[in-house]
Amino acid sequence: MRTIESAVEEKRPVEVAGATMKALVYHGPGRRRWEERPRPGIQDPTDAVVRLTTSTICGTDLHILKGDVPTVFPGRILGHEGVGVVEEAGSAVSGFRAGDKVLISCITSCGKCDFCRKGMYSHCRSGGWILGHVIDGTQAEYVRVPYADTSLHRLAADADETAFAMLSDVFPTAFECGVLNGRVGPGDTVAIVGAGPIGLAALLTAQLYSPAAVIMVDPDRNRLEVAQSLGATSVVDSAAGAAERIMELTGRAGVDVAMEAVGIPATFDLCQSIVAPGGRVANVGVHGRSVELRLDRLWSHNISITTRLVDTVTTPLLLKMVQSGRLRPERLATHRFPLGDVMKAYDTFGSAARERALKVILENR
Repeated sequence: MRTIESAVEEKRPVEVAGATMKALVYHGPGRRRWEERPRPGIQDPTDAVVRLTTSTICGTDLHILKGDVPTVFPGRILGHEGVGVVEEAGSAVSGFRAGDKVLISCITSCGKCDFCRKGMYSHCRSGGWILGHVIDGTQAEYVRVPYADTSLHRLAADADETAFAMLSDVFPTAFECGVLNGRVGPGDTVAIVGAGPIGLAALLTAQLYSPAAVIMVDPDRNRLEVAQSLGATSVVDSAAGAAERIMELTGRAGVDVAMEAVGIPATFDLCQSIVAPGGRVANVGVHGRSVELRLDRLWSHNISITTRLVDTVTTPLLLKMVQSGRLRPERLATHRFPLGDVMKAYDTFGSAARERALKVILENR
């Protein structure tokens, strides 16, 4: 998930009288607790309440716990990814009813405002990234989803929940911000800087467009090995002269597409150093600091630099790709925990290099 400052103001939440649930709650930087909270109810006619069956943890959740997202206040239930079953649907919801299995989008969209009509759901006037941000999220037994008709996707009753949980955020983010913005095409040489879940999702979705080569760049040897198993044609250790090695691999030409999937100045600078004339730099990572734009080198090289906040407009396409077997997002799942062990799951995900963790799955059966 990419962080933005939301203009949405949360109304006092409606709760089911006397009903409680367990949830992972943020209590300020470095403080999280698995605790009992009131169960959410329908607040607006367009809402649905979903019982979570599968969720996961995002790198953005770690940013929140570090205090990097000041728009998340103590008391917030975290999480913006998941699959579940509709428990209750509001009177204005026409596409879903109790008992339906659904994918919850990380982006909530009203479907009617000016930004939604442009397909920029991430900037929805009354939605965007709100789950686990300005309203309670999905690392809980139940979640209220506003604008259910345009923020949920129906799944088959026997759907592989691990695979589809990856379509809440990580795969649309990688596909839209990296592959589509980078205009990956047949015969292209692509470098993906960062082999975390987002970078690996970019690797898998880039292959749908038949690039000639995909070079994965990361300092973590385990992640580079995973990248090779998922189809990377070359891997490069970013801690050991990465730019020179990539230039060697491309016959000194550079790459057609350089995707930045980390979010720090050094990795963005590497992308600028390796992009070929006429190439594209597609930024995917979340940047908390400014970077140096090397226009003195790039100005005459016909370079395009793109940015994007995930809109999840490609989720229906990705759903079809998974259903057909062309895309297998479940390959990124490395650890599984019962939802009640979410505190341990966070410890594992927060020590990803040591634990060899990619996506951590939370199951609520």
